[in-house]
Amino acid sequence: QAQLVESGGGLVQAGDSLRLSCAVSGRSFSDQAMGWFRQAPGKEREFVAAIKTTWTGGEIYYADSVRGRFTISRDNARKTVLLQMNSLKPEDTAVYYCAAKLDRPYLSRTAYKTDASYDYWGQGTQVTVSS
Repeated sequence: QAQLVESGGGLVQAGDSLRLSCAVSGRSFSDQAMGWFRQAPGKEREFVAAIKTTWTGGEIYYADSVRGRFTISRDNARKTVLLQMNSLKPEDTAVYYCAAKLDRPYLSRTAYKTDASYDYWGQGTQVTVSS
């Protein structure tokens, strides 16, 4: 089992920045592909960003809605994945979840963007962006 703990959420104004952090314990972090998802009130959970492991290529994927504003990164030594969020908009308001799954070679891009493919989840952290 892996345990994921998010932190860094809060209330900010439009245009501000936040950095979310997800600490992972219980499993080998370097083998895990990591993803960020979010869920706004009344909406389904949606993909935000994902980062593969180094040994499968290290590619990064973003949702179109956040590309150019958000940056995902991982620190294998610290077993942490970060989500730097800049130029925040009110529509970014949601609970943000960190997720992990055992990475494998030749997985499709879709596999990294699908929440059902992830095995472990954090409890979520609230991000609220006021206009």
